[in-house]
Amino acid sequence: MPAYNAGKTLRRTWEEVIAQDYVDEVIVVDDASGDETVEVARGLERVYVYRHDANRGYGGNQKTCYALALERGADIAIMVHPDYQYTPKLIPAMASMIGNQLYHCVIGSRILGGQAWRGGMPWWRYVSNRGLTLVQNLLMGTKLSEFHTGYRAFSRELLETLVLDENSDDFVFDNQMLAQIVWSGYVIAEVSCPTRYFAEASSINFSRSVKYGLGCLGTAMQYFLARRGWLSHARFPTERRRDVEV
Repeated sequence: MPAYNAGKTLRRTWEEVIAQDYVDEVIVVDDASGDETVEVARGLERVYVYRHDANRGYGGNQKTCYALALERGADIAIMVHPDYQYTPKLIPAMASMIGNQLYHCVIGSRILGGQAWRGGMPWWRYVSNRGLTLVQNLLMGTKLSEFHTGYRAFSRELLETLVLDENSDDFVFDNQMLAQIVWSGYVIAEVSCPTRYFAEASSINFSRSVKYGLGCLGTAMQYFLARRGWLSHARFPTERRRDVEV
């Protein structure tokens, strides 16, 4: 769980997480929150808490999460936001898809099955999500229903393959990571995921949303150019490129 000012929702998320039999340990990385996130996390069972001394950003937080997961021996790492927007009840399904060696990456899609509308996603976010995803699919040759979910499961093999340090410390990290996965030839599976939108759920403001959207388009264009040999970028190392249908 990459956490930032999640003191009001962390316990609810944790309760649903540990109710799933597949969970051995919960890692909470606090990104220098200004609320009681750390205190709440330290009062929960089966939780390893790590706190950044200074705010590193959403992407920087995830880098620490995955590094700690590998360090602590995880075979499967599942990222779920501690703001209770995504239901942890999908953890068994996502973990089994990886554990049975069907996929190395599974994401929870708010778009499949119309879950975004039912969960209360604002119309402008829905339109932006669909538009960005359409352009990214065209540039990257993929067929994902969305690139922008924050609910993801990864195998150890995949996390050890990706050069995550080449990605941003900001929100666009999520998008860059998926682009790296496609570049490396791994198939990204999707499951339909119900979500909730409410006051305590984390959300970025309009200006940061615009910055994120431009970053997503930039990442897709970098991928497009690198795939054709017109651009060299450390995020997409040639030696790790595998031409596998997505």
